Amino acid sequence: MKKYLLVFVALFLLIPGFAFSDLVTFKVGYFFPRANSDLWQLEFEQMTFEKSDFQNTVFCFTYEYFLSNQISLTVSLDGYNEKKAGSYLDYVADIVGDQIYAFDYGQGSAISHVFTVGITPLHASLKLTPFGRRANIIPYLGGGVGVYIWTVRMQGDTIDFEDPILFWDEDLQKEVIGYPVYPTDIRVESKFTVGFHGFVGIMVPIANKISVEGEFKFNYASGNLDPHFQGFENFDLSGYQVTIGINYWF
Repeated sequence: MKKYLLVFVALFLLIPGFAFSDLVTFKVGYFFPRANSDLWQLEFEQMTFEKSDFQNTVFCFTYEYFLSNQISLTVSLDGYNEKKAGSYLDYVADIVGDQIYAFDYGQGSAISHVFTVGITPLHASLKLTPFGRRANIIPYLGGGVGVYIWTVRMQGDTIDFEDPILFWDEDLQKEVIGYPVYPTDIRVESKFTVGFHGFVGIMVPIANKISVEGEFKFNYASGNLDPHFQGFENFDLSGYQVTIGINYWF
């Protein structure tokens, strides 16, 4: 809910500028997280998650102000969110006394949690159209900086691999290792971090004030997880997105 409130506030702040705008764009596409940090990798190694599980639809809005026939300034707002439930690959849960433990054998119940990632970048960019904006096909490229509003949450059961306990298994007649399982709800919510981006695309006019576009964008950013996720490095917020959109020219 907070993420969508921030989106509406940002759009509201941009509305007064529409009367002086040169171009506005609405886009929809797909976001591919790079997922190149240790928390991402741990989830992929231990859980039933795949990197493709966190690819999802992205919606984008851009306001563009022309400085010249080739150069313009843009402000854009994107929105990505994915929430997935997964189970530990190699462990099942069993109750010993009044505590749940994870074992790497047996017929116990699955140990699962939900992993949620949300990223909402607000970008300021310099955009270049090398051949101007009066051609039948208008290629462009650009880049800039952005403020990334992001959330990471883990909710469910997690295994504490730092506290192994030895048990005697009567059926196997040997000692086995169990790991405590704890209910978990930890999050880093609506944090802000600064990142960078670059993009290339092409616009094709289809009417007097309307064109369509296709765009590829790369985002680069990382956010500090401490103190909520102790011991983890900065969380990778980077990713690629491919979008198609419609432009309205003023």
